[in-house]
Amino acid sequence: MTLPRIAFIGIGLMGSRMAGRLLDAGYPLSVRDLDPEKCAPLAARGARAAASVADAVADADIVITSLAGARAIEAVYFGPDGIVPAAPASALLVDMSSVAPDIARDTHQRLAEAGYAHLDAPVSGGVSGAAEGTLSIMVGGAAADVDRARPVFDRLGNTFHLGGPGAGQICKLVNQTIVHVTIGAVTEGLILAAALGVDAGKVREAIRGGYCQSRILDIHGDKMVHRDFVPGGPLEYSVKDLDMADRLATQAVLDLPLTRSVLARYRDLDGSGRGRLDHCALLLAYEEANAPHRVSPQEPDHLP
Repeated sequence: MTLPRIAFIGIGLMGSRMAGRLLDAGYPLSVRDLDPEKCAPLAARGARAAASVADAVADADIVITSLAGARAIEAVYFGPDGIVPAAPASALLVDMSSVAPDIARDTHQRLAEAGYAHLDAPVSGGVSGAAEGTLSIMVGGAAADVDRARPVFDRLGNTFHLGGPGAGQICKLVNQTIVHVTIGAVTEGLILAAALGVDAGKVREAIRGGYCQSRILDIHGDKMVHRDFVPGGPLEYSVKDLDMADRLATQAVLDLPLTRSVLARYRDLDGSGRGRLDHCALLLAYEEANAPHRVSPQEPDHLP
């Protein structure tokens, strides 16, 4: 059975690993990024490094995008030498970026008017999930299009069809709200341990088997204890996601105080030029507000 040709646009931390898994599965793959050097490792493994977005999608059966936000989506889909109208009319367009639901719905409508099938399919699971093929893929769009994409999604993780256009982005927004509030909870717990004179790393190990066990405690808690602020995901994206959640909550006349509190601290870090640090650098904001208390004071800060 002939595998569909895939064009993958956006070879960042997540995109590079997802594209690599598709390449390993034997899919004919063309790749494109604003920084062509990011495509070189995949090209060395057999992918075609395209000269432009239009070149990448020219013969694609499925186009996957993993982009930084609304401006990038506008440029890649609708800009000069973009996906529209360069991709074949039969191509399925899958956007795995994280954007506001209204932007996903608007993109879907514009693509439908141009004659294209489209899914919004943001993911959760981080760089490790992208590398291991264990992502949660949250999909909005038509069921028939989800079925068409499912064999590809199966190489990347677990697929959940949430509903019509934009539904995947709403699910991702819920995910991000819970993730970042939980990062805040882990931060508060660890700095409380340090302030009360108990080793925060030992506390983390002790509670990992209890009710507060989570991937956040495992991954982000470990990074905090070792003061590893090299980004798996930069906190400037945390600001974007929580800003969006706060805005939509206001529109829905909801009061989300935990979200607002964590967002304020992330904004302070981003505003002070630390937006490219890892999400777990939220710890730094708490330490600055609670000086001189520090988690793992014997450890140096590991910065990008």
